[in-house]
Amino acid sequence: MTSCGSIYPDVSTLVNIPAIGKISHKSGMKLLQVCSDTIFKVGKDGVVSVVATGDGKVEFIAFEDHTLAYVKSAMGYPAYYPVHPVKMEKPIRAVLMDLDGTSVKSEHFWIWIIQKTTASLLDNPKFELEESDLSFVSGHSVSEHLQYCINKYCSDKTVEQARRFYFEHTRFEMSEITKGRGRKNAFMPVSGLKEFLLELKSLNIKIALVTSGLYEKAWPEILSAFKTLGMGDPNEFYDAIITAGFHLGDGWAGTLGELQAKPHPWLYAEAGRVGLGIDFTNRNSVIGIEDSGAGVCAIRLAGFSAVGFADGNIVESGTRELCSDYCNTFEDVIMRIIR
Repeated sequence: MTSCGSIYPDVSTLVNIPAIGKISHKSGMKLLQVCSDTIFKVGKDGVVSVVATGDGKVEFIAFEDHTLAYVKSAMGYPAYYPVHPVKMEKPIRAVLMDLDGTSVKSEHFWIWIIQKTTASLLDNPKFELEESDLSFVSGHSVSEHLQYCINKYCSDKTVEQARRFYFEHTRFEMSEITKGRGRKNAFMPVSGLKEFLLELKSLNIKIALVTSGLYEKAWPEILSAFKTLGMGDPNEFYDAIITAGFHLGDGWAGTLGELQAKPHPWLYAEAGRVGLGIDFTNRNSVIGIEDSGAGVCAIRLAGFSAVGFADGNIVESGTRELCSDYCNTFEDVIMRIIR
């Protein structure tokens, strides 16, 4: 993100964002004078402040009594959304859960696939991503991950070229895994997942799995985790499973998943409203659990309370203060939020 400069000389200033609350200097968020598309500027047209998440993916434009969120897009399709106030109302009726990092440990595998794809684009099998790349190649859509790498490492290539390599590598590696000779421990269930899911079921709480991953990459992950846990068919267990859809190919129209994945709200909105049948007016009895900054923003923009899960990039992305709570384990979620 290109910073437009700060107009706040006192870095300890607390900025109050309607529908979100006070944001402190410790949050990792960035105070700007102008929204990156230059449409909104502090002091004009009622704009009180402009605040960006630490990773620059979302900018909040605060007015006196309401807030807009500007979700940027590496693919050229940004969007504005209203920010709704949230609060947790017990009993919790539904839990929306992220897949990668929250339910299944697989981030390293998919980052490795992005690295292999970039290596193919460069025709350099020894290529490796840098530490600074990691927050940009996880938590968003495949196309955005690939566009980031193209912009940084091979600007003469296209996303379409990258996607061809990506799916070649994905299909090969998935096939190897199913044959028992692929990358070991590619998809491991997060500690305590089984007990957490069974506890929710015992309390008659609806459960939806929500991922920005395309179906062909997401389904083997959760299937592998359920097999490891001895939990049978995920389709029979979850009340809804929402993915980014299917990849675009010959004869396929594709889906919106690659353009409007997290941090856009649509996957979580669809999980709650369509998948679980919960009306927007009852959204405060729904929580979403995420380990990524993009996911936290998606939950909040869908109108639900976000519960941050440790070990992801929430703190690094500057979205910790968008969370209604932040937990280290599933047991924490049960004891502090569900019970």
